[in-house]
Amino acid sequence: MAPPIKPQRPPHSEKNPFRGDIREFRSALTDWFLENGRDLPWRTFPPRDPYSVLVSEIMLQQTQVATVIDYYERWMERFPDIQALAAAPENDVLHAWQGLGYYSRARNLHAAAKLIARDYGGAFPQKAERILALPGVGPYTAAAVATFAFDMPTPPVDANILRVAARLLDYRKPTDSAAGLSHIRDIAQQWQPSAEEGGAGIFNEALMELGALVCTPRTPLCSACPVRIFCRAQEPETLPIKRPRPRKVELEEHCGWIVRDGQVLLEQQTGKRWRGLWRLPLLTEPHSGIPLAALTYPFTHHRVSLSVFPGTTPLFLTENQRWFPFPELEAVPMTAPHRRALRKLLLDKS
Repeated sequence: MAPPIKPQRPPHSEKNPFRGDIREFRSALTDWFLENGRDLPWRTFPPRDPYSVLVSEIMLQQTQVATVIDYYERWMERFPDIQALAAAPENDVLHAWQGLGYYSRARNLHAAAKLIARDYGGAFPQKAERILALPGVGPYTAAAVATFAFDMPTPPVDANILRVAARLLDYRKPTDSAAGLSHIRDIAQQWQPSAEEGGAGIFNEALMELGALVCTPRTPLCSACPVRIFCRAQEPETLPIKRPRPRKVELEEHCGWIVRDGQVLLEQQTGKRWRGLWRLPLLTEPHSGIPLAALTYPFTHHRVSLSVFPGTTPLFLTENQRWFPFPELEAVPMTAPHRRALRKLLLDKS
């Protein structure tokens, strides 16, 4: 009897230079994940609640997992479902989000809940185009909800998947360019199990987890990688390749510390980024004295130096200014930098 013929592995190509059988790769990676994946509060199998997926994914944008856990648990206790979030006042939503930054994300999440409650009777839409049409939901978040909640073979290409794919393929072009990101997305889509096979959600979760725990940015743990035999990278720590970052622009922000009778004057912001949040009032003229409090914080491609100086009580308040008693300040939704400055000033005053 002739020996059985082994199936031919797909040849390498410029389009998809993957080393090995993708089915073997998916199996090895998924088995590793089911045994080693972290126990995170939003991670349940199967299936995951689409609302919890949406909340966790939006919170995780530009924020570390360790930071998000406490925020997520408090959020879900306060707004356990779509209906609860839709019915909440915006002030409560912003206060619950306080400290996570990028407050437009909270407003969009609130708006999405209202839309789902109004147009879908509180039932989360399952069609990809309807998920993508929700306020604040882009291609990544839509793909995450589709695959984690509804097991659709749609890869949510985040920084972890991007890095894992670039190393597996030994892709040596910038992945933060439109062409590079498109290429990685195309390849990640080719790796997906079919809808008939199922398991896309767990596979995509496993890809992310591999990047978070093993295929890390600076010191990848290649010896512990469950899919190292599929990897083509000779120097994985040099991947992915990124374009040069723009230089940080230095900005100064001078604010006033104005108090009277156990109250502090705050003003509500009207700009797009922090609209509705309160801060210490901006000084109309630069101040050259010694600040009562000083700190720095990042803002997109800027580095902002916030300095707080003694201010004078205005004769009249503007429409967006208000006096707040000291005991009420913790309940006021504020930007994180101004919250830190305010706490320091109150501590120094006591």
